Amino acid sequence: MLDTVVPLTPRSAIDSKLPYTALRKGEVALVGAGPGDPELLTIKALNMLRQAEVILYDYLVSDEIMSLVSSDAILVCVGKRAGAHSVPQHKTNQLLVDFAKQGYRVVRIKGGDPFVFGRGAEELEILVDNGVSFQVVPGITAASGATAYAGIPLTHRDYAQSALFVTGHLKDEDSSVDWSTLARKNQTLVIYMGLMKSGFIEKQLQQHGRAEDTPIAIIERGTQSSQKVIYGKLSELSQLSTQAASPALIVVGEVVALGKKLEWFNKDSEHSQELAYV
Repeated sequence: MLDTVVPLTPRSAIDSKLPYTALRKGEVALVGAGPGDPELLTIKALNMLRQAEVILYDYLVSDEIMSLVSSDAILVCVGKRAGAHSVPQHKTNQLLVDFAKQGYRVVRIKGGDPFVFGRGAEELEILVDNGVSFQVVPGITAASGATAYAGIPLTHRDYAQSALFVTGHLKDEDSSVDWSTLARKNQTLVIYMGLMKSGFIEKQLQQHGRAEDTPIAIIERGTQSSQKVIYGKLSELSQLSTQAASPALIVVGEVVALGKKLEWFNKDSEHSQELAYV
């Protein structure tokens, strides 16, 4: 029996059936762009980008995603980079209020999810204080997107029954960090923005019980065509971090060992995922 052939639906017909939420004049949409692959944008995020008259973006939003915005939109870079010129947070807050008060449809787009180490709530508090209406569009956070594209499961019945997401912006003297919790076995620890503090993180995790041979991965530009994954063990974290560049995630835990077995992203492409095995 021949397989039934289903005719393709024209894109215009598909678009007409998609849900649509209007972005109103004088309103701000706080949008998560996901970790970089434009196909990981939600339909609602894409709708917001198409409607925006002003877009405030950061360095973690990929060029492929920014290419989807209207050519008529006003683009304002308000990104922050360690060791480089950055737009102060208070200025970003004021720009959001000013553009909204002028009646623009405003999108504030952030890499990943705006409520996961993205200061999204801080910006919304300012909007509330200034009587500006807003809506929130979640995005796929880097911890789930980048690990999935690296073939590393966050949880696994045999290896990890929990996963923790933490920021690497740690102060050496900060006593509020519960390192004994972060260093527990059989859990996955995902560290955002941790390259500059990798030596401190390596030392603290080992001192609080994590074995020096615990598998680790550093995922640079996760989900993007230039994705790079560096594998090693905890005792090599600071050394391997010198081989990576931001934006990058550090993943610590037994599940990391599965990445070499489950790798799939760009595996058979001429632009194959670059892997560095130690």
